[in-house]
Amino acid sequence: MSKKASEQKKPKKTYEIYSPVYFGGRWLGSTMADDPSKLIGRVLRTSLYALTDDFSKQYMQLKFRIVEVKDSVCNTIFYGHEYGREYLRSLVKRGTNKIEYIFDVTTKDGFIIRVYPVVFTASRISTAKRKAIRKIMKQVLDEAASSLTHDQLAQELVIGKTASDIYNLVKKIVLPRHVGVYKSKIIKLGTFQTVSAVQPAG
Repeated sequence: MSKKASEQKKPKKTYEIYSPVYFGGRWLGSTMADDPSKLIGRVLRTSLYALTDDFSKQYMQLKFRIVEVKDSVCNTIFYGHEYGREYLRSLVKRGTNKIEYIFDVTTKDGFIIRVYPVVFTASRISTAKRKAIRKIMKQVLDEAASSLTHDQLAQELVIGKTASDIYNLVKKIVLPRHVGVYKSKIIKLGTFQTVSAVQPAG
């Protein structure tokens, strides 16, 4: 057998993958690889329901990226989220407005995150009000990103604090039917430290 053929038959090992501790350190699944370096950069998807056991959060899908492998444990960071398609579609009603705004923010630790805030109104509103709502969205997210690390901002985007902050300002213009950040994704990684969800025994 050639050297190349024997290298190809290198035995595979099982690795366990966990969400970051700021999302509960939950087990996300297992995978096999003959070289742990091949796992770096792999992206996994799960629902917020799977992380919180809250069935009402089933519509929220999250992405985590493997950034470190220690022994047989893969540590991840938040890599984005989005509403499920059916849930997002259910929010659209006739005779109302959907105001969305897509832009990039930079967190305190240098992550660039593309965010997709959205406001659904109960009735149609003027162009001037739609413009004012977009200005509020940008203001809230820029201020949050500049003072928070990516993991802190990720929690606020997913759990709903960002949406609540936008809602409280938008309601001064019009009472919204739904406010949320329906999608986010990491455009550029910044600096980070991982804390393993599985602590060594002893």
